[in-house]
Amino acid sequence: MPEVEFAAVLFDLDGVLVDTETIIGALWAEIFAERDLHLSAAEITRLTSGQRFEGVLRALEEGRGWKAPEDFLPMLGERFNGAFSHVPLIEGAAETLGALRTAGIPFAVASNSEKNRLKMKLDGAGLSALVGPHAYDPSFVGGLGKPHPELYRYAAAQLGADVTRCVVIEDSAPGASAGVAAGATVWGLLAGGHLTHDGHLTHDGREALQEVGVTRFLHSHAELREALGLQTLA
Repeated sequence: MPEVEFAAVLFDLDGVLVDTETIIGALWAEIFAERDLHLSAAEITRLTSGQRFEGVLRALEEGRGWKAPEDFLPMLGERFNGAFSHVPLIEGAAETLGALRTAGIPFAVASNSEKNRLKMKLDGAGLSALVGPHAYDPSFVGGLGKPHPELYRYAAAQLGADVTRCVVIEDSAPGASAGVAAGATVWGLLAGGHLTHDGHLTHDGREALQEVGVTRFLHSHAELREALGLQTLA
Protein backbone atom coordinates (compact mmCIF):
# COMPACT_ATOMS: atom_id res chain seq x y z
CA MET A 1 0.00 0.00 0.00
CA PRO A 2 1.23 3.55 -0.67
CA GLU A 3 2.21 5.78 2.22
CA VAL A 4 -0.40 8.36 1.09
CA GLU A 5 -3.76 7.82 -0.59
CA PHE A 6 -4.22 10.29 -3.46
CA ALA A 7 -7.55 11.36 -4.93
CA ALA A 8 -6.08 11.57 -8.44
CA VAL A 9 -2.82 11.48 -10.37
CA LEU A 10 -1.96 14.36 -12.72
CA PHE A 11 0.72 13.70 -15.34
CA ASP A 12 2.86 15.96 -17.43
CA LEU A 13 3.35 14.45 -20.90
CA ASP A 14 6.80 15.06 -22.43
CA GLY A 15 9.49 13.20 -20.52
CA VAL A 16 6.92 11.64 -18.17
CA LEU A 17 4.69 9.52 -20.41
CA VAL A 18 6.30 9.97 -23.82
CA ASP A 19 10.00 10.04 -24.57
CA THR A 20 10.14 13.16 -26.71
CA GLU A 21 13.15 14.71 -24.98
CA THR A 22 15.65 13.46 -27.59
CA ILE A 23 13.38 14.38 -30.52
CA ILE A 24 12.67 17.84 -29.13
CA GLY A 25 16.29 18.55 -28.19
CA ALA A 26 17.58 17.57 -31.64
CA LEU A 27 14.93 19.65 -33.39
CA TRP A 28 15.62 22.74 -31.27
CA ALA A 29 19.37 22.34 -31.90
CA GLU A 30 18.75 22.16 -35.66
CA ILE A 31 16.47 25.22 -35.64
CA PHE A 32 18.87 27.25 -33.48
CA ALA A 33 21.89 26.32 -35.62
CA GLU A 34 20.05 27.45 -38.77
CA ARG A 35 19.86 30.89 -37.15
CA ASP A 36 23.47 30.90 -35.96
CA LEU A 37 22.45 30.25 -32.33
CA HIS A 38 24.88 27.58 -31.21
CA LEU A 39 23.83 26.21 -27.82
CA SER A 40 25.07 23.14 -25.99
CA ALA A 41 22.69 20.27 -25.29
CA ALA A 42 22.59 21.30 -21.63
CA GLU A 43 21.76 24.91 -22.57
CA ILE A 44 18.98 23.78 -24.88
CA THR A 45 17.50 21.60 -22.14
CA ARG A 46 17.57 24.42 -19.60
CA LEU A 47 16.07 26.84 -22.12
CA THR A 48 13.28 24.63 -23.48
CA SER A 49 12.37 22.03 -20.85
CA GLY A 50 8.74 22.42 -19.82
CA GLN A 51 8.43 25.72 -21.69
CA ARG A 52 5.96 26.88 -24.32
CA PHE A 53 7.38 28.31 -27.54
CA GLU A 54 6.68 31.85 -26.35
CA GLY A 55 8.67 31.26 -23.17
CA VAL A 56 11.68 29.99 -25.13
CA LEU A 57 11.64 33.03 -27.42
CA ARG A 58 11.29 35.39 -24.46
CA ALA A 59 14.28 33.77 -22.75
CA LEU A 60 16.35 34.05 -25.94
CA GLU A 61 15.56 37.73 -26.24
CA GLU A 62 16.25 38.46 -22.57
CA GLY A 63 19.35 36.29 -22.27
CA ARG A 64 20.96 36.56 -25.69
CA GLY A 65 19.37 39.62 -27.25
CA TRP A 66 18.00 37.52 -30.12
CA LYS A 67 14.54 38.54 -31.32
CA ALA A 68 12.55 36.07 -33.40
CA PRO A 69 11.25 37.20 -36.81
CA GLU A 70 7.47 37.39 -37.32
CA ASP A 71 7.26 34.05 -39.15
CA PHE A 72 9.20 32.15 -36.47
CA LEU A 73 6.27 30.84 -34.37
CA PRO A 74 4.33 29.44 -37.37
CA MET A 75 7.54 27.78 -38.58
CA LEU A 76 8.07 26.19 -35.15
CA GLY A 77 4.54 24.81 -35.22
CA GLU A 78 5.07 23.19 -38.63
CA ARG A 79 8.45 21.72 -37.72
CA PHE A 80 7.29 20.29 -34.41
CA ASN A 81 4.03 18.92 -35.83
CA GLY A 82 6.03 17.01 -38.42
CA ALA A 83 8.13 15.33 -35.72
CA PHE A 84 5.35 13.61 -33.78
CA SER A 85 3.73 11.12 -36.16
CA HIS A 86 5.36 8.40 -34.08
CA VAL A 87 6.25 9.05 -30.45
CA PRO A 88 8.10 6.54 -28.26
CA LEU A 89 6.64 5.80 -24.85
CA ILE A 90 8.58 6.07 -21.64
CA GLU A 91 9.04 2.45 -20.60
CA GLY A 92 6.13 1.34 -18.43
CA ALA A 93 3.96 4.43 -19.01
CA ALA A 94 1.05 2.55 -20.58
CA GLU A 95 1.21 -0.02 -17.78
CA THR A 96 0.97 2.76 -15.19
CA LEU A 97 -2.11 4.28 -16.82
CA GLY A 98 -3.69 0.86 -17.18
CA ALA A 99 -2.99 0.07 -13.53
CA LEU A 100 -4.57 3.34 -12.41
CA ARG A 101 -7.66 2.60 -14.48
CA THR A 102 -7.88 -0.92 -13.01
CA ALA A 103 -7.55 0.50 -9.51
CA GLY A 104 -10.25 3.10 -10.17
CA ILE A 105 -7.90 6.02 -9.44
CA PRO A 106 -8.69 9.05 -11.66
CA PHE A 107 -5.86 10.49 -13.73
CA ALA A 108 -5.32 13.23 -16.29
CA VAL A 109 -2.62 14.67 -18.51
CA ALA A 110 -1.82 18.39 -18.21
CA SER A 111 0.69 19.56 -20.80
CA ASN A 112 2.08 22.84 -22.10
CA SER A 113 1.81 21.41 -25.62
CA GLU A 114 -0.41 23.27 -28.06
CA LYS A 115 -3.86 21.60 -28.33
CA ASN A 116 -3.43 19.88 -31.70
CA ARG A 117 0.14 18.87 -30.87
CA LEU A 118 -0.98 17.31 -27.59
CA LYS A 119 -3.45 15.15 -29.51
CA MET A 120 -0.78 14.24 -32.07
CA LYS A 121 1.60 13.10 -29.33
CA LEU A 122 -1.03 11.00 -27.56
CA ASP A 123 -2.12 9.46 -30.86
CA GLY A 124 1.47 8.86 -31.95
CA ALA A 125 2.27 7.13 -28.67
CA GLY A 126 -0.91 5.05 -28.66
CA LEU A 127 -2.15 6.61 -25.40
CA SER A 128 -5.31 8.37 -26.58
CA ALA A 129 -7.67 5.54 -25.64
CA LEU A 130 -6.15 5.20 -22.17
CA VAL A 131 -6.19 8.92 -21.41
CA GLY A 132 -9.62 9.52 -22.94
CA PRO A 133 -11.00 13.06 -22.60
CA HIS A 134 -8.77 14.01 -19.68
CA ALA A 135 -5.91 15.62 -21.62
CA TYR A 136 -5.59 19.35 -21.01
CA ASP A 137 -3.47 22.13 -22.47
CA PRO A 138 -3.24 25.88 -21.76
CA SER A 139 -6.16 26.65 -24.10
CA PHE A 140 -8.46 25.24 -21.40
CA VAL A 141 -7.36 27.94 -18.94
CA GLY A 142 -7.14 31.04 -21.08
CA GLY A 143 -3.64 30.28 -22.35
CA LEU A 144 -2.07 30.11 -18.88
CA GLY A 145 0.66 27.53 -19.26
CA LYS A 146 3.01 26.20 -16.63
CA PRO A 147 4.62 27.47 -14.40
CA HIS A 148 1.22 29.08 -13.74
CA PRO A 149 -0.70 26.66 -11.49
CA GLU A 150 -4.12 27.00 -13.16
CA LEU A 151 -3.67 24.09 -15.59
CA TYR A 152 -3.19 21.61 -12.76
CA ARG A 153 -6.05 23.13 -10.77
CA TYR A 154 -8.29 22.78 -13.81
CA ALA A 155 -7.25 19.16 -14.48
CA ALA A 156 -7.99 18.21 -10.87
CA ALA A 157 -11.37 19.91 -11.00
CA GLN A 158 -12.32 18.03 -14.17
CA LEU A 159 -11.68 14.79 -12.29
CA GLY A 160 -13.78 15.98 -9.36
CA ALA A 161 -10.70 15.95 -7.13
CA ASP A 162 -9.32 18.46 -4.64
CA VAL A 163 -5.96 19.44 -6.11
CA THR A 164 -4.39 19.40 -2.64
CA ARG A 165 -5.14 15.67 -2.53
CA CYS A 166 -3.58 15.01 -5.94
CA VAL A 167 -0.07 13.97 -6.86
CA VAL A 168 1.54 15.64 -9.87
CA ILE A 169 4.17 13.69 -11.82
CA GLU A 170 6.65 16.06 -13.45
CA ASP A 171 10.12 16.16 -14.95
CA SER A 172 10.70 19.90 -15.45
CA ALA A 173 11.09 22.85 -13.10
CA PRO A 174 8.30 24.94 -14.73
CA GLY A 175 5.87 22.04 -14.46
CA ALA A 176 6.88 21.17 -10.92
CA SER A 177 6.53 24.84 -9.95
CA ALA A 178 2.98 24.77 -11.31
CA GLY A 179 2.11 21.70 -9.27
CA VAL A 180 3.63 23.08 -6.08
CA ALA A 181 1.84 26.42 -6.54
CA ALA A 182 -1.44 24.60 -7.15
CA GLY A 183 -1.08 22.92 -3.76
CA ALA A 184 -0.54 19.38 -5.01
CA THR A 185 2.08 16.89 -3.92
CA VAL A 186 4.74 16.85 -6.67
CA TRP A 187 6.97 13.90 -7.47
CA GLY A 188 9.85 14.11 -9.91
CA LEU A 189 10.03 11.31 -12.49
CA LEU A 190 13.43 11.30 -14.14
CA ALA A 191 13.35 8.58 -16.77
CA GLY A 192 13.49 8.27 -20.54
CA GLY A 193 15.52 11.05 -22.11
CA HIS A 194 16.68 12.23 -18.70
CA LEU A 195 18.84 9.14 -18.28
CA THR A 196 21.89 7.80 -20.09
CA HIS A 197 22.15 4.11 -20.97
CA ASP A 198 23.76 3.41 -17.59
CA GLY A 199 21.03 5.19 -15.63
CA HIS A 200 22.70 8.53 -14.87
CA LEU A 201 21.00 11.90 -15.34
CA THR A 202 21.89 13.66 -18.56
CA HIS A 203 21.48 17.13 -17.01
CA ASP A 204 20.86 18.80 -13.71
CA GLY A 205 17.18 17.89 -13.65
CA ARG A 206 17.12 16.72 -10.05
CA GLU A 207 18.68 19.92 -8.71
CA ALA A 208 16.28 22.11 -10.71
CA LEU A 209 13.30 20.19 -9.35
CA GLN A 210 14.60 20.30 -5.80
CA GLU A 211 14.92 24.07 -6.03
CA VAL A 212 11.20 24.44 -6.72
CA GLY A 213 10.13 22.13 -3.91
CA VAL A 214 10.13 18.54 -5.20
CA THR A 215 11.27 16.18 -2.45
CA ARG A 216 10.59 12.72 -3.90
CA PHE A 217 12.24 11.33 -7.03
CA LEU A 218 11.51 8.23 -9.07
CA HIS A 219 13.50 6.85 -11.97
CA SER A 220 11.03 4.50 -13.68
CA HIS A 221 7.35 3.81 -14.02
CA ALA A 222 7.89 0.59 -12.10
CA GLU A 223 9.06 2.71 -9.14
CA LEU A 224 6.09 5.03 -9.63
CA ARG A 225 3.58 2.17 -9.61
CA GLU A 226 5.15 0.80 -6.47
CA ALA A 227 5.01 4.22 -4.79
CA LEU A 228 1.31 4.47 -5.70
CA GLY A 229 0.58 0.94 -4.46
CA LEU A 230 -0.13 -0.27 -8.01
CA GLN A 231 2.74 -2.68 -8.55
CA THR A 232 0.63 -5.83 -8.38
CA LEU A 233 -2.03 -4.35 -10.66
CA ALA A 234 0.23 -3.47 -13.58
